[in-house]
Amino acid sequence: VQLQGSGGGLVQPGGSLRLSCQASGFALDRPAVGWFRQAPGKEREGVAYLSTWNDITYYSDSVKGRFTISSDKAKNTIYLQMNNLRPEDTAVYYCAADLGHSSSYALRHNGPSNWGQGTQVTVSS
Repeated sequence: VQLQGSGGGLVQPGGSLRLSCQASGFALDRPAVGWFRQAPGKEREGVAYLSTWNDITYYSDSVKGRFTISSDKAKNTIYLQMNNLRPEDTAVYYCAADLGHSSSYALRHNGPSNWGQGTQVTVSS
């Protein structure tokens, strides 16, 4: 089982980025998946969650209306579209999966069973 995140970079405030996470070793048709981030000096926080079996999503208040999580089952890839980025979105972003549950409830409350490697997102002018 592997999650390979990519797509980070430097972007100006108000700009957009799309993160990708290639999953291998399991199919994106049942587990819950999500994106987490960790800013310097802060705890890791979950920002977006997706139940891949029914496509129900959840977002943290800090990103709601600006970020969109989705998956492409044919490509076995998870995405995080980030729009209207702010300096406070600067962080290392991690994709993650909970292979033991289909609902994202456990992922949101107990954390993932599998982590991808992080990708740096920097929002600065």
